[in-house]
Amino acid sequence: MKFIDKVTDLVGIFSAFVLAVLVLLVVYDATARYLFSTGSVALQELEWHLFDIVIMLGIAYALKEGAHVRVDIFYDRFSKRMQHIIDIITIVLFVLPVSFLIIYVSYDFVLMSFEQLERSSDAGGLPFRFLIKSLIPLAFAFVVLQALREVIGSYTKLKAQS
Repeated sequence: MKFIDKVTDLVGIFSAFVLAVLVLLVVYDATARYLFSTGSVALQELEWHLFDIVIMLGIAYALKEGAHVRVDIFYDRFSKRMQHIIDIITIVLFVLPVSFLIIYVSYDFVLMSFEQLERSSDAGGLPFRFLIKSLIPLAFAFVVLQALREVIGSYTKLKAQS
């Protein structure tokens, strides 16, 4: 389980680094556009690609840190035992099936993109769009790993309380 935590932490740190680069790029792009009336399609697409990296790779880290969407006004009022039960049920019934479905559905989508060496359709746009699309199954593979770790952790804590 420590291995999964370490992998998720590394992915989260990488995502945070990419976010910092994204912020600098947006500041540069906005400054160039509004002060110097210049711009670049490639820079704007790079912003979107970096945003994709941050979001896709940040999902597993958000799950690990408990920063994901949850109705906390109810959840926080439950006992720790009930919280662990809810965590196990929601991960097993929702997170894992949806993650496996996304991996399954995205496989052909990503494969086709690789086979075509998909690139931007805009003049001056970025090549290698297929690399960004490959983040879809990769990100949800990380989610599956972290979700399994969360289930095991919640189950262990639940058994310890019994």
